[in-house]
Amino acid sequence: MRILLVLLCLFAGGNVLAADLKLLTAGAYKPAALELLAEFEKKTGHKVSVETGTAGALQKRVADGEYFDVVVIPPLAMGPLLGSRLDESSAKPLARAGIGVAVKQGTPLPDLSSVDSFKKALLDARAVAYVDPAAGGSSGIYLSRLFEKMGIADQIKGKAVLVPGGLVAERLVDGKADLALQQSSELMSVPGVQFAGPIPLDVQNYTLYSGAISVASGNRAAADALMLALADPGNVPLLKKKGLDGP
Repeated sequence: MRILLVLLCLFAGGNVLAADLKLLTAGAYKPAALELLAEFEKKTGHKVSVETGTAGALQKRVADGEYFDVVVIPPLAMGPLLGSRLDESSAKPLARAGIGVAVKQGTPLPDLSSVDSFKKALLDARAVAYVDPAAGGSSGIYLSRLFEKMGIADQIKGKAVLVPGGLVAERLVDGKADLALQQSSELMSVPGVQFAGPIPLDVQNYTLYSGAISVASGNRAAADALMLALADPGNVPLLKKKGLDGP
């Protein structure tokens, strides 16, 4: 793997030795991406700027023609873009993210051992923060449907703190909510909160995140090297440390 990266960087020609790359990524993958990119930049000399958004927002930005080199979003959002905006042959699965629960540091942890105890924690909470489904976030869309299925949608609606994007657990720190639900990797990246654990397996939802290269990338050799680094099977221990699973 290391040799292949070096060969790509040294012999692809042009200005690949000092490429500036732009990565668009859904927030759930960002904590892992930042650590992987630090090592990638150190090994290759490339620089990678990172911008995040919900899957829906990133899909629209790509569809509208924004310049970037690599994007990381769920396959469902990526599908309509393959061929027109994304090189289909470059697409690779990178990680899976499950939904978790967090509380403010020092707060008793809720019981998440069963669906019934999870339901009780939601109903007992003063305010519950999660991604606004209208913003196109994967976890928010799923949770809104889950609350309907659990028969508590009306109760949650009255205490919901809807976050248009970014880190939902920040609403714990500023006191606007006492439960936060989002992909575990995003909850774990916020200082001042405690990760209570994943939601029960019977109602869990895993989102796959895949990466692909823009058909308009002006740094294709460097983008290829970046995709190889992000898709390296050796990344699994780091992914787990960041609250993600391998694909």
